[in-house]
Amino acid sequence: MARRSRGTLALVGGLAVAAIVTGGYLWGARDTAGIDHRAEVSQRGAAVMPFDLARTTHLFAKRSSGGIQTVVADDQDDSEQVALIRDHLGEEAERFRRGDLDDPGRIHGMEMPGLAELKAGAGRIEIVYADVLAGGQILYRTDDPALVSALHAWFDAQVSDHGVDAETR
Repeated sequence: MARRSRGTLALVGGLAVAAIVTGGYLWGARDTAGIDHRAEVSQRGAAVMPFDLARTTHLFAKRSSGGIQTVVADDQDDSEQVALIRDHLGEEAERFRRGDLDDPGRIHGMEMPGLAELKAGAGRIEIVYADVLAGGQILYRTDDPALVSALHAWFDAQVSDHGVDAETR
């Protein structure tokens, strides 16, 4: 009986070690995939956004009626980045009003959470651009709860994809 118990213990111990090793590998693979995806997003972002992601920060604030997307230069005295941010966000707000969200799709993938719903419902979302200190912001406002949820999912995807260059407020 003692022999059987040792065998069982060895089996259980071996399975535990295998689970830990496999779990560690899977987590490592998942982390590597996340890093690879962020690197791809950064490359595609550089092709779409004229400002430097490493010198700017994306801020996303969810609101009950939508949310606010802000991009600011990390150095508020970096007039080149501030001008690039403002020009780009102003143009994007115009496109978004028309339901053209292709730029975020090119950066994050056309299957990005919330993107299809926002394209389809663009006419029911108030989209307002404004300059802010060191950058610009886009306000998204709607009375449609489904579009609010789509905006929030879209914000979450951007924060996840941009990593250290984005945050939720």
